[in-house]
Amino acid sequence: MMETSSRRIFLGACLGGVAAAAAGAAVYPVFRYLAPKAGTGARRKVEIPATELPEGAARFFEFEGKSAVLVRLNGGALVALSAVCTHLGCVVQWQKDKEQFLCPCHGGRFGADGAVLNGPPPKPLARLPLTVSGQTIVIG
Repeated sequence: MMETSSRRIFLGACLGGVAAAAAGAAVYPVFRYLAPKAGTGARRKVEIPATELPEGAARFFEFEGKSAVLVRLNGGALVALSAVCTHLGCVVQWQKDKEQFLCPCHGGRFGADGAVLNGPPPKPLARLPLTVSGQTIVIG
Protein backbone atom coordinates (compact mmCIF):
# COMPACT_ATOMS: atom_id res chain seq x y z
CA MET A 1 0.00 0.00 0.00
CA MET A 2 2.82 2.42 0.86
CA GLU A 3 4.63 1.68 -2.38
CA THR A 4 1.59 2.67 -4.53
CA SER A 5 1.08 5.91 -2.61
CA SER A 6 4.70 7.03 -3.01
CA ARG A 7 4.64 6.09 -6.70
CA ARG A 8 1.54 8.27 -7.20
CA ILE A 9 3.20 11.19 -5.45
CA PHE A 10 6.33 10.80 -7.59
CA LEU A 11 4.35 10.57 -10.84
CA GLY A 12 2.22 13.56 -9.82
CA ALA A 13 5.35 15.62 -9.13
CA CYS A 14 6.85 14.62 -12.50
CA LEU A 15 3.64 15.53 -14.32
CA GLY A 16 3.51 18.89 -12.52
CA GLY A 17 7.12 19.63 -13.50
CA VAL A 18 6.47 18.78 -17.15
CA ALA A 19 3.32 20.97 -17.15
CA ALA A 20 5.23 23.90 -15.61
CA ALA A 21 8.03 23.56 -18.19
CA ALA A 22 5.49 23.45 -21.05
CA ALA A 23 3.69 26.54 -19.72
CA GLY A 24 6.99 28.42 -19.44
CA ALA A 25 7.97 27.42 -22.98
CA ALA A 26 4.63 28.74 -24.28
CA VAL A 27 4.61 32.02 -22.31
CA TYR A 28 8.25 33.09 -22.81
CA PRO A 29 8.01 33.86 -26.58
CA VAL A 30 4.87 35.95 -26.00
CA PHE A 31 6.63 37.91 -23.24
CA ARG A 32 9.69 38.52 -25.44
CA TYR A 33 7.43 39.75 -28.27
CA LEU A 34 5.52 42.22 -26.09
CA ALA A 35 8.41 43.45 -23.94
CA PRO A 36 10.51 46.35 -25.19
CA LYS A 37 13.92 45.48 -26.57
CA ALA A 38 16.81 45.81 -24.18
CA GLY A 39 19.66 47.28 -26.14
CA THR A 40 23.23 48.07 -25.35
CA GLY A 41 23.73 50.29 -28.40
CA ALA A 42 21.82 53.28 -27.06
CA ARG A 43 21.79 56.10 -29.59
CA ARG A 44 21.38 59.65 -28.35
CA LYS A 45 20.22 61.01 -31.74
CA VAL A 46 18.24 59.34 -34.48
CA GLU A 47 17.92 60.83 -37.94
CA ILE A 48 15.03 59.87 -40.21
CA PRO A 49 14.54 61.23 -43.74
CA ALA A 50 11.27 63.18 -43.89
CA THR A 51 10.38 61.46 -47.17
CA GLU A 52 10.12 58.09 -45.37
CA LEU A 53 7.14 59.21 -43.28
CA PRO A 54 3.91 60.06 -45.17
CA GLU A 55 0.91 61.64 -43.42
CA GLY A 56 -0.88 59.34 -40.99
CA ALA A 57 2.08 56.95 -40.80
CA ALA A 58 4.20 55.90 -37.84
CA ARG A 59 7.81 54.74 -37.80
CA PHE A 60 9.11 52.72 -34.87
CA PHE A 61 12.80 52.88 -33.98
CA GLU A 62 15.16 52.37 -31.06
CA PHE A 63 16.11 55.43 -29.00
CA GLU A 64 18.42 55.21 -25.99
CA GLY A 65 17.89 51.46 -25.78
CA LYS A 66 14.08 51.56 -25.79
CA SER A 67 11.34 51.46 -28.41
CA ALA A 68 10.18 54.82 -29.70
CA VAL A 69 7.85 56.03 -32.45
CA LEU A 70 7.68 58.99 -34.81
CA VAL A 71 4.23 59.89 -36.16
CA ARG A 72 3.29 62.33 -38.93
CA LEU A 73 -0.30 63.29 -38.25
CA ASN A 74 -2.81 64.23 -40.93
CA GLY A 75 -1.99 67.88 -41.49
CA GLY A 76 1.77 67.28 -41.34
CA ALA A 77 2.52 67.76 -37.62
CA LEU A 78 5.27 65.50 -36.22
CA VAL A 79 5.26 63.80 -32.82
CA ALA A 80 8.04 61.69 -31.30
CA LEU A 81 7.10 59.50 -28.33
CA SER A 82 8.32 56.59 -26.28
CA ALA A 83 6.54 53.46 -27.57
CA VAL A 84 6.63 51.82 -24.13
CA CYS A 85 3.27 51.74 -22.34
CA THR A 86 3.34 53.40 -18.93
CA HIS A 87 1.22 50.63 -17.40
CA LEU A 88 3.34 47.46 -17.67
CA GLY A 89 5.96 48.34 -20.29
CA CYS A 90 4.51 46.67 -23.39
CA VAL A 91 5.24 48.21 -26.79
CA VAL A 92 2.22 50.10 -28.14
CA GLN A 93 0.85 49.71 -31.68
CA TRP A 94 -0.17 52.55 -34.00
CA GLN A 95 -3.72 52.45 -35.38
CA LYS A 96 -3.58 54.64 -38.46
CA ASP A 97 -7.34 54.81 -39.09
CA LYS A 98 -8.07 56.09 -35.55
CA GLU A 99 -4.79 58.03 -35.10
CA GLN A 100 -4.34 56.32 -31.72
CA PHE A 101 -1.92 54.00 -30.00
CA LEU A 102 -3.18 50.70 -28.57
CA CYS A 103 -1.40 48.74 -25.87
CA PRO A 104 -1.86 45.03 -26.69
CA CYS A 105 -1.39 43.90 -23.09
CA HIS A 106 -4.42 45.42 -21.36
CA GLY A 107 -6.17 47.53 -24.01
CA GLY A 108 -4.90 50.94 -22.93
CA ARG A 109 -5.36 53.65 -25.57
CA PHE A 110 -3.26 56.75 -26.13
CA GLY A 111 -3.94 59.71 -28.40
CA ALA A 112 -1.53 60.70 -31.15
CA ASP A 113 0.03 63.18 -28.71
CA GLY A 114 0.62 60.39 -26.16
CA ALA A 115 -2.22 61.38 -23.80
CA VAL A 116 -4.11 58.55 -22.08
CA LEU A 117 -7.55 58.13 -23.64
CA ASN A 118 -8.72 55.08 -21.64
CA GLY A 119 -7.57 51.93 -19.92
CA PRO A 120 -5.14 51.25 -17.11
CA PRO A 121 -2.07 53.38 -18.08
CA PRO A 122 -1.40 55.88 -15.26
CA LYS A 123 0.62 58.41 -17.30
CA PRO A 124 0.89 59.57 -20.92
CA LEU A 125 3.61 58.29 -23.25
CA ALA A 126 6.86 60.23 -22.78
CA ARG A 127 7.57 62.86 -25.44
CA LEU A 128 10.96 62.90 -27.12
CA PRO A 129 12.78 66.04 -28.32
CA LEU A 130 12.34 66.58 -32.05
CA THR A 131 13.78 69.00 -34.61
CA VAL A 132 13.49 69.20 -38.38
CA SER A 133 16.61 70.16 -40.31
CA GLY A 134 15.92 70.43 -44.03
CA GLN A 135 14.62 67.04 -45.17
CA THR A 136 15.86 65.25 -42.02
CA ILE A 137 13.94 64.68 -38.81
CA VAL A 138 16.27 64.54 -35.80
CA ILE A 139 15.07 62.92 -32.57
CA GLY A 140 17.17 63.55 -29.48
